[in-house]
Amino acid sequence: MNRTTLSLIAGATALAAVTGFAAVSAPDPGSAEQRTGAAATLPVERTGLLCPRPSTSDLAETTYTSFAPVTEGADDKGTAVLRAAAQQSAPDDDSASEDGKDGEKNEGDEKGEKDEKDAAKDDKAGKPVLQLQEPGKPVTAEADGADAPALVGTADGRFASGWTAQQTTEVAAGTGRGLQGVACSAADTQFWFPGASTDGSRTDYIHLTNPDDSAAVVDIELYGKDGELKTTVGEGITVKPRSAEPVLLSTLTAEKQTDVTVHVVVRSGRVGAAVQALDDETGGDWLPASADPSGRLVLPGIPKDATAVRLVAFTPGDADVDLTVRLASPSGLITPAGNETLHLKGGMTAAFDLGDLTRGEAGSLVLTAPDGSVPVVAAVRVLRGEGGKQESAFIPAARPVETRATALDNTAEGTTLSVTAPEGDVEIKVTASAGTKGGTPQTKTYSIKSGTTQDIEAPVPAGLKGSYALTVETRAGGPVYASRTLASTEGGVPFFTVQPLPDDRGMVAVPDASEDLSVLQR
Repeated sequence: MNRTTLSLIAGATALAAVTGFAAVSAPDPGSAEQRTGAAATLPVERTGLLCPRPSTSDLAETTYTSFAPVTEGADDKGTAVLRAAAQQSAPDDDSASEDGKDGEKNEGDEKGEKDEKDAAKDDKAGKPVLQLQEPGKPVTAEADGADAPALVGTADGRFASGWTAQQTTEVAAGTGRGLQGVACSAADTQFWFPGASTDGSRTDYIHLTNPDDSAAVVDIELYGKDGELKTTVGEGITVKPRSAEPVLLSTLTAEKQTDVTVHVVVRSGRVGAAVQALDDETGGDWLPASADPSGRLVLPGIPKDATAVRLVAFTPGDADVDLTVRLASPSGLITPAGNETLHLKGGMTAAFDLGDLTRGEAGSLVLTAPDGSVPVVAAVRVLRGEGGKQESAFIPAARPVETRATALDNTAEGTTLSVTAPEGDVEIKVTASAGTKGGTPQTKTYSIKSGTTQDIEAPVPAGLKGSYALTVETRAGGPVYASRTLASTEGGVPFFTVQPLPDDRGMVAVPDASEDLSVLQR
């Protein structure tokens, strides 16, 4: 009878691969990370990111940024490359020699044949749009107009743990004018987007990006104020291999509704997804996916000078729920007058105007269902400015920063880092990286009191040239939520964009490889 040993390393790698497009290897025997009888926390060794097509405007000016923090215990080699989505395919390996005899090669021609294959692969894959040279230093690339591509990329080795990418686009005029920013994300199979619209004043696209060599099949469901909207072509949408597909939401249904929840379900394969919400009068921005449906949600970093805040929420299923609404302010949790509870009907999108909720102070929304029993997704649309000089941005319910998160494309002026500790005191460390064109990293530690939101004075690299990355690490307490706002003023209009900071999932716990898991026999 033969004994088959279950490979712990393979099991851990498979687990990581299905939770964030990442892989991890067990440490070398005798390494410091390996602990007998306990799990070791190790850097992931491979990960991937997808960036949607930035804009359809000829006036768009886009900056792509890529960064990986320095991670203790990471490999000393590796790459991090972002390429245009359509340039991802590589030629198939051909084991036959030129004379048609499989497997037969002249020894003197081996090197030349290998060089030719490498050159062909590089040519077909296309030149990288962004490629990191070293951890701890961000790199940028620029693209103008409507031709800026969607990007697909992978990082391995020393760049994989905490790899982050962002695209920031400025549109000077027209529908969606303003500052639009979105963090590139991993592929997945399900997404929720409360806060989209099919109204005539909005032009909202759901961008689907497929990183793989096979087609993905996607269903798009829309939910309005009275329940699910009838769609004509929302089922079985095919996203070709290594390509990006923008779908205009108003073409999926004849119903025009101001507030819609979009549910993306991938039948086959996986995709990256984000909604680009563009308004004729109030500019536009990206709407990232909400955190998974939950009975407790945090929407961090509403700008203190917001002139209007509109909350859009949705609960899947048939159960109604009364949400308790609180604002985490600099002094603690506050119940907004007139909006103590909000009623949601099961399967129907609800919207609530909260006005100038923050009243000149930093703030984050904390939504709670009774006993956390009914799951909810939510996002807010935020306006800054007055009259015809308003700009809009979106903040979805966010995931906590469990260990570390990074925001890119920061500048010495116009960057606000907002941190929320809804349930307990928190200590965080914030590191400003070197600049893209020069500068020395700086680090500060902050304490955030329970129930509060603080707009902290984040560090700036000494001698900064270019833009830089801000990395937030949880040192004690929690949970902690964070977001970053970029702002500028153009023609009297307050351009801005807000990105929540989800955990980068750059570390994973791997059980001790010395455990005996030889339990399978045959």
